Amino acid sequence: RELSEMETENDQMLIQMDELKKAEKNCREILEKYDFTEWEIVEWNEQQAVFHFLYDSVELTVVFGPPIDGDDFGVDPSRTIVSLNFEYFLDVEQAPPSSCLVQRLIFQFIESQGSWQEKCPTLYYLPQVLHDVSLVVNRCKILGQEMEFLERWGGKFNLLKTDIEGTEVKLLFSASAAFAKFELTLSLSPNYPSAPLSFSVQTHIGNIGKEEISAVLSSVPVGHHYLRRIITLIHQNLLQDPR
Repeated sequence: RELSEMETENDQMLIQMDELKKAEKNCREILEKYDFTEWEIVEWNEQQAVFHFLYDSVELTVVFGPPIDGDDFGVDPSRTIVSLNFEYFLDVEQAPPSSCLVQRLIFQFIESQGSWQEKCPTLYYLPQVLHDVSLVVNRCKILGQEMEFLERWGGKFNLLKTDIEGTEVKLLFSASAAFAKFELTLSLSPNYPSAPLSFSVQTHIGNIGKEEISAVLSSVPVGHHYLRRIITLIHQNLLQDPR
């Protein structure tokens, strides 16, 4: 009878392990499908797991509670998580402004979520946490690439200067053909590029102001390369022909 019970327990454990492997496989497939696999496992032992994001500049340490009886591998989905801690390793003195912007936005998102341990009390919820953080990291990383593109090729769009202050991007446009010079300030948040950007305009020369910029921005749908598309359309609609 004891042997039969042990066999039943073993069968149940194998079923649970199989289900966990399937869940992990599904999670990985979803992450890969949407290109949000922004994490890598650096360490996984009996006590904790360590994950890195964004070229090792963000580290997540997950501390586990005691393993559940019979869970030899310590991966039972119902195993408790004691704490989740994020650390940042970007050298802000040496890093380019675009990287600092990306780091600030990721940090803003992580801080805005409150207690991560409450969101992730057991191992069952960990894939969702990795997905949520990866999604924001992925979007912010693309934003950083957009900023680098504008700093390099901004001149092609009549963009004279690009400045980053906190989570604001200041763009100075100048075009003699349109007799216009103005500074556009865009306020960025961790949910970029899924929401319209709030902005302000300071006109130096000409008559391009809030109304003209608002008309352009309202015609640009949110989504991939939102910032680049905004700049392109401002260039096309406002800076090409004399006004």
